Amino acid sequence: MAARTKTAKDRPSYRCTECGWQTAKWLGRCPECQAWGTIEEYGGAPAVRTTAPGRVTTSALPIGQVDGRQATARSTGVPEFDRVLGGGLVPGAVVLLAGEPGVGKSTLLLDVAAKSASEEHRTLYVTGEESASQVRLRADRIHAIHDHLYLAAETDLAAVLGHLDAVKPSLLILDSVQTVASPEIDGAPGGMAQVREVAGALIRASKERGMSTLLVGHVTKDGAIAGPRLLEHLVDVVLHFEGDRHARLRLVRGVKNRYGTTDEVGCFELHDEGITGLADPSGLFLTRRDEPVPGTCLTVTLEGRRPLVAEVQALTVDSQIPSPRRTTSGLETSRVSMMLAVLEQRGRISALGKRDIYSATVGGVKLSEPAADLAVALALASAASDTPLPKNLVAIGEVGLAGEVRRVTGVQRRLAEAHRLGFTHALVPADPGKIPPGMKVLEVADMGDALRVLPRSRRREAPREEEDRR
Repeated sequence: MAARTKTAKDRPSYRCTECGWQTAKWLGRCPECQAWGTIEEYGGAPAVRTTAPGRVTTSALPIGQVDGRQATARSTGVPEFDRVLGGGLVPGAVVLLAGEPGVGKSTLLLDVAAKSASEEHRTLYVTGEESASQVRLRADRIHAIHDHLYLAAETDLAAVLGHLDAVKPSLLILDSVQTVASPEIDGAPGGMAQVREVAGALIRASKERGMSTLLVGHVTKDGAIAGPRLLEHLVDVVLHFEGDRHARLRLVRGVKNRYGTTDEVGCFELHDEGITGLADPSGLFLTRRDEPVPGTCLTVTLEGRRPLVAEVQALTVDSQIPSPRRTTSGLETSRVSMMLAVLEQRGRISALGKRDIYSATVGGVKLSEPAADLAVALALASAASDTPLPKNLVAIGEVGLAGEVRRVTGVQRRLAEAHRLGFTHALVPADPGKIPPGMKVLEVADMGDALRVLPRSRRREAPREEEDRR
């Protein structure tokens, strides 16, 4: 008896669980999303089909005749949130907001829901993680009560779509996309298949109704958005909500935006009565003093396109253990170690190697760009010599391993922000461009030039060096 040959329908098929790409054979790495170990067998091979031309829904028009007014953004009532979105919410746009648990995502979106609601534009807030009464308590606390803000607690996709038909909202907020499931798809809520189906259904509903949609997304322990990477490709805007739960500052950072730039950052302050936008957040990162203190230096960092004045603090003490401590908060440990090596080798400050060194920022801000190198180095040198830097001084510049001070981007914007806040002196690399009137700018080429701002008569290194020579 002849053996039965397998047809194309009987042969197994394989699909990437990350992006959904299909193939007829197994591969170790998906050619579409470059993920390893995500190709799994799921059924018969896809039949080869051809699609015949069909009737078009709308005729193609020259791009100059397309009405662009339908994509006009509408303000959410929260200026800092509008800044990141590029002016507001566009009808039919789908926004994905992701962040760690407890950072304030639900508080921010509930405030947006109340301020964007009006008689002409209803808002529907669907919660899948909390009960309706829990959300009501938060709304009372942050004063987010509005007659045209509707609230529903649902975890079924069909019920969510039913609420859309009943309320007919202009804005839908779903908290979160990982808690809603479709009964027609196998798998638990939050799985890749369920997230893909729920997001696809809500995106189709948003485009058909001209309804803006805000989706809350969970993150993994590595900080990436949970679920398939396809979710980030489908939505129009991807935002990350960042912040330390022990600090008041919260940042909304744009990662993807089809309607605006991705280098904008919104600043918020989280407090007992809710969350408020900070149009001028530099005050959170500074300590007001009458007299300068050793070990402190100010710099101007760029968060997106926004300049922020931040304070770097350093403290050095005699070590009681053979291996001195190196502790950082808000700064990259590797860059602080580089500045210590540069100061010891190029700046001839030998007292740092045998001392415990602590460095931190004020207000919970994180400085990761190289433009803060000069401020970190001067703060360390000031702490080691117990000599305060001149008052109203900011330091901007990247420091290389050879001790040179390199140019950074946006020096003019940084100087303009420092001048606006009342700072009168600045240390910058060569050729800073246009200088604000009334501001004294000292161009430095290397660390030797920069360290001259410290009064040598008050340094402590010289006595130590003389004792070492004896």
